[in-house]
Amino acid sequence: MYIPEIYKNENKAEIQKFLQENSFGILINQTQGRLCATHIPLELETKPDGTEILYGHLSKANPQWQGFLENDQVLAVFSGPHSYISSSWYDHENVPTWNYIAVQIHGKIKIVTGDAVIDSLKKLVDKYEKDQQNPVRIEDLSDETMQQANGIIAFEIEITELHATRKMSQNRDQKNYQNIISELEKINSYQSIDTAQEMKKCPI
Repeated sequence: MYIPEIYKNENKAEIQKFLQENSFGILINQTQGRLCATHIPLELETKPDGTEILYGHLSKANPQWQGFLENDQVLAVFSGPHSYISSSWYDHENVPTWNYIAVQIHGKIKIVTGDAVIDSLKKLVDKYEKDQQNPVRIEDLSDETMQQANGIIAFEIEITELHATRKMSQNRDQKNYQNIISELEKINSYQSIDTAQEMKKCPI
């Protein structure tokens, strides 16, 4: 991913938080000579030795996983708040642009089996059920229901490269920066509001 220096994000804690909050990503690889992509949750985990991985699963009916056996190189893409930025919001002539946050991760994927499959499902379900009034627990599901686990391919991705960008009008002066925020809030779409809120976190 090409990232101009001004937009490069190298804050590890900030990137980890972003991945935890925006874990629904796109997993990309090559299968039988074709690029394949699937939209799935890809969860960040830090192993006891400090190694960071992504874990997730695909349906066995999805042919993408067969490519893991041929080539273990994959790309995971994550997106955050983004919005169109009109140059009419500046006090000078310029071109329109787009503000956005994104992370791309290159890694080596391996299929996991046995108890590791259930452990992976348990971690995923626990994360998203914890705030429910009556949270579902993998441990409480019947054997019949858990037979569905036989229909998935679980995996772990060892992270080899991580590229993070945070393009939020850092190249503007304070007056134009604040005006962009105000104009985004006027649009009142969830993307524009989220982008404005993100800009407010790091005022210039």
